[in-house]
Amino acid sequence: MSMSDPIADFLTRIRNAQMAKLPNVSSPSSKIKVELSKVLQSEGYIAGYSVQDVDGKAVISIELKYYRNKPVVEEIKRISRPGLRIYKGKEDVPVNRAGLGISILSTNQGLMTNKQALAAGIGGEVLCTVF
Repeated sequence: MSMSDPIADFLTRIRNAQMAKLPNVSSPSSKIKVELSKVLQSEGYIAGYSVQDVDGKAVISIELKYYRNKPVVEEIKRISRPGLRIYKGKEDVPVNRAGLGISILSTNQGLMTNKQALAAGIGGEVLCTVF
């Protein structure tokens, strides 16, 4: 059986691992998951990530981050999905929780946060929000 939304699966694995207070979580790897991990690490939501080859398949391992025994990621939610894509222009890029969280957008210049997209003056597909 094929997975209909691998990004939602990836975000759910992170959410569930953080609720269970696991130190790390792994998922099948893809280019977009690696890019999502780069954005999450640069924004300080995860401690790190690595891609390994397990039985001939690429697997991404995410090292989760906690502060005072609480997960750094309070909420991670998929916005655009295969059945309903959500695109925003440069003037409509969403601001998450009055600027406290981030939205991750897929643009023609790669994945970036809503702040980076506003600074670059571009829009794109809103993949997820993180708070």
